[in-house]
Amino acid sequence: MTATYRYDVEVLHLLVSPAHAYFGRARDGAADVPTLDADRIELVAGKGVVGDRFFGKAAHMDAAVTLLAIEALEAMAAELGAGPFDPLLPRRNVVLRGAQLAPLLGEEFALEQRGALAWFRGGRPAHPCVWMDRVLAPGAHAAMRGRGGLRCRPLSDGVLHRGPAVLLSPVPLEPDRAGVPVVLRPGRLP
Repeated sequence: MTATYRYDVEVLHLLVSPAHAYFGRARDGAADVPTLDADRIELVAGKGVVGDRFFGKAAHMDAAVTLLAIEALEAMAAELGAGPFDPLLPRRNVVLRGAQLAPLLGEEFALEQRGALAWFRGGRPAHPCVWMDRVLAPGAHAAMRGRGGLRCRPLSDGVLHRGPAVLLSPVPLEPDRAGVPVVLRPGRLP
């Protein structure tokens, strides 16, 4: 098995959105679409978040679950001189504290909570749309490039909850925070 690094993270928000809110022209405003900041979400391997707008959509299989690091939003708000941004407005499914996401591109990784693992494959960056200038602050679209999060394919069924979690990564995420290396036993990978 591959050596894996463990990082303590926190799941701050879990977003389920049954429909798109950002379409058409930004100047016309967002659609009034209910969005649920859930206490828990259910993941289905290869399909995404149950109840979400991308669940089971063929065009989104490799990008069915989106992750965002809250630190990226906090840095953007500071750079733009804006107040704190509402972490739900970028409409990412899972908002984490303490996770670096860029190193996970193309990698298989897991979030562990309550003794269970939810496995993902990092697909591609979650690029921002021009709507960010309207819903966050002027300049947010440009500021969010390169740190808009990560689109993932769920590799296992599972449940994520708000609260403490452990990110299991095949690559070290920070040079000054190497994590605790562990080796997974056979049968733990999907």
